[in-house]
Amino acid sequence: MNVSALLAANGRKFPNKPALIAGEDEVSFSLWDDMANHWACHLREQGVAFGDRVILMMPNCLEFAFMYIAVIRCGAIVVPINARSTQEEVRYICEHAQATALVVHEALVPSVNELVEENGKIVAIKTGKSQGEWVGTADWSLEEILSDKLAAHVIDPEANWATEDTEVSILYTSGTTGRPKGVLYTHRSLLTVAKMMSIEMGMTHLSRVLQLMPLSHSAPLHLFFIPALMLGATQVSALTFSPELLLSLVQKHKITHFFGAPVAYLLTMKHPAFSQFDLSSVECWIYGGAPLSKEMAEHMEQAYGRDKLACVYGLTEAGPTGTCLFHREHPDKVGSIGNRGVLFAEIEVVNESGEKTAAGEAGEIRVRGEGMMKSYYNNPEATSETLRDGWIYTGDIGRMDEDGFLWIVDRKKDVMITGGINVYPKEIELQLERHPAIQEVAVVGLPHPEWGETITAYVVLRPDTEGKNDWNQEIRDFLGGRLADYKLPRQVVVLPALPRNSSGKILKHSLRDTHSLQGVE
Repeated sequence: MNVSALLAANGRKFPNKPALIAGEDEVSFSLWDDMANHWACHLREQGVAFGDRVILMMPNCLEFAFMYIAVIRCGAIVVPINARSTQEEVRYICEHAQATALVVHEALVPSVNELVEENGKIVAIKTGKSQGEWVGTADWSLEEILSDKLAAHVIDPEANWATEDTEVSILYTSGTTGRPKGVLYTHRSLLTVAKMMSIEMGMTHLSRVLQLMPLSHSAPLHLFFIPALMLGATQVSALTFSPELLLSLVQKHKITHFFGAPVAYLLTMKHPAFSQFDLSSVECWIYGGAPLSKEMAEHMEQAYGRDKLACVYGLTEAGPTGTCLFHREHPDKVGSIGNRGVLFAEIEVVNESGEKTAAGEAGEIRVRGEGMMKSYYNNPEATSETLRDGWIYTGDIGRMDEDGFLWIVDRKKDVMITGGINVYPKEIELQLERHPAIQEVAVVGLPHPEWGETITAYVVLRPDTEGKNDWNQEIRDFLGGRLADYKLPRQVVVLPALPRNSSGKILKHSLRDTHSLQGVE
């Protein structure tokens, strides 16, 4: 079995059933399969061969779904990237992946047109009509599939050329610590994660999945897009997220499953008409990317219902696969990421020697299972660092409590060592987020000749905040009694905004590099 064959099977099983809904447009499973096959033939005609890498830069639209399967069906490796990527980010990924083709939404052509003009070798494809160097998918007539022109390129999606161990896709990590790394998957990885999510979250062919998070990310793509394709469920998508869209689409389309970052839920709760929308169709509200504080969790339970909330933890390199926690099962443990590995996955917390830690002792979280990556593409050194003895070392520091529940402490690379003592930035950030004047905060360690690192807090103030002469003292006073003295920031820097990558994650390495060079005291 392979991902492309799943769609072919459902095209026969559910020919007239809505597979994809975007705005007023509705696509059946049979039409999706026809479009994927048609576009796969055209990709072959454009010179895309088995094993080639094809960059896919699109928002959540029908064309994304068509092209994602088309690339796989023609035997190439699909490389979805964030639609908000800059030209330099796209250039790096094209070069690193040694891409044969770049496929973009027509609205994004201006952001990468210079790159295409510079690179005369890459096949440039866009939605809409052909233009200049760009081949337009609107010029690919569906009737051509029957013509002599494309007859030689017709592909059998169920032929033996694609097994579960065939390489199928690459997702580039967010790059919060430097250049992004390409995570390489096989069909087995994707199918394992899809089966896991379907069973864990009770998804069936009757499910209706809402896609508002970018499908270039592993969680919405592998945990929901692929399972819905596999099951024959209906997917509803929109180009971007907004609280209004989330509420209106759930109500209109009777959505059963939605995944979002915690901030998506928190923003939506503040919608003035939140209580007026009918959200009763939802069976599972799933969030991930960051654990919730107890206070935020309680607010979410009141808004969305404790019985319907689920937290998932995983990372791109693991599929993503890892743990989950249903609020209804363990309401007293909300804020943790659960007490078990999900289906087909194991999870442990280990020390530097690879030995399991005792309850209460911090260590690195590691995961293993068939859903994890094959390797980092074209990066054996990074692969050997992350994938060891069959385990993915997550780089997350966690701690098991006495009841066996796992709590995230921080990122391993973010841990600060001051005076020989480990200090976890997340612990400080969680406290500072409670300050009424602070909108967001990032805590990092800057080099110090005597102490090793100086704890430094970068804060963005709320717009209505009154100016203070000494934020250093203000924050030390606020944290006094909440944290031990050695954990208190020695310096505070007020910024208009925190640096982030295209997927919204804070770039702590940028804060360290920039402000270390400027000699922050």
